[in-house]
Amino acid sequence: MQGCVHSARFTVNKVDEYPKEKSNPAAISITGNTTTEKRSNSPVLETQEGWSSYYGGEFHGRKTANGEIFDKNKFTAAHRTLPLGTTARITHLNNKKSVIVRINDRGPFVGGRILDVAHAVAIALDFEKQGTALVRIEVLEYGDNKYHK
Repeated sequence: MQGCVHSARFTVNKVDEYPKEKSNPAAISITGNTTTEKRSNSPVLETQEGWSSYYGGEFHGRKTANGEIFDKNKFTAAHRTLPLGTTARITHLNNKKSVIVRINDRGPFVGGRILDVAHAVAIALDFEKQGTALVRIEVLEYGDNKYHK
């Protein structure tokens, strides 16, 4: 079961890959309750708590709000207002597992939710079966909010 319903996605004409240094969030490894990426010790710029769901399947291969092609196997997320390109630590508040994601899309479009994560993130945070989870978003670096073509 997926955690959210159909939603509109933004489309454009041209898409290139995101720059290499930011293109492989799926390479972030998880060790227990912490990540091994260097940004895991960065100061927190903003914190939010609320419900997250995940998306994948039908959106895999479609364009995201920042022009990238959505890959359900990467550590990315959709947020309504955080600048595109923002890096954030997402922590599942019930089991304390956390990962680093990059905001590359807009959403969720379901009331009461503050974040939609890629399928890989739901698996890593162990809420794939439930479909939703109570999470903390800790912004580590604000993005440039630019569209990448």
